[in-house]
Amino acid sequence: MEGWSEEEIRNRDLMAPCGLYCGACGVYIATRDKNEKFKEIMGKLYGTKPEETECLGCMQADPPQKMYGYCKACKIRNCFKSKGYYSCHQCKEWPCDLIEKFGFATGAKVMKRAIPAWRAKVAEHGDEEGSVEWARAECERYHCPSCGKPLFRGAQRCRECKRPVADELDGSL
Repeated sequence: MEGWSEEEIRNRDLMAPCGLYCGACGVYIATRDKNEKFKEIMGKLYGTKPEETECLGCMQADPPQKMYGYCKACKIRNCFKSKGYYSCHQCKEWPCDLIEKFGFATGAKVMKRAIPAWRAKVAEHGDEEGSVEWARAECERYHCPSCGKPLFRGAQRCRECKRPVADELDGSL
């Protein structure tokens, strides 16, 4: 699939427990692609310096190679670990206040779409392969409906054909 390798899709480091799949995150994509201009754009969006705007997924083993500061301090990440889960899709208390009061409205919207989808994939394929199929579906979702080029979560328009895509994906940030 254009935009992501099979290795990335299967990489547990990118399977954010909240449902915000790291592989579709602009910060991850900028880091992976060593795209300094994109890091600068993402840094401006989130209020960080380009050199601080790097991540290789929120589920990296401690100590992580590169983890975005916001993700390091994420209360959701700490919550599921304290419960012995690897994802919120396993939690009977979902959606909780951490999801409902998430700092970015678009992020909360994505989580509320993604976690039920993750649960469905696990129910259909089993835990391991279901999680991979969920990640694959997230990658497939982030492609331009017009030209098919890969996008990142939160994209407002396609970088290739310039078509507005926000309303069809996750809404405006």
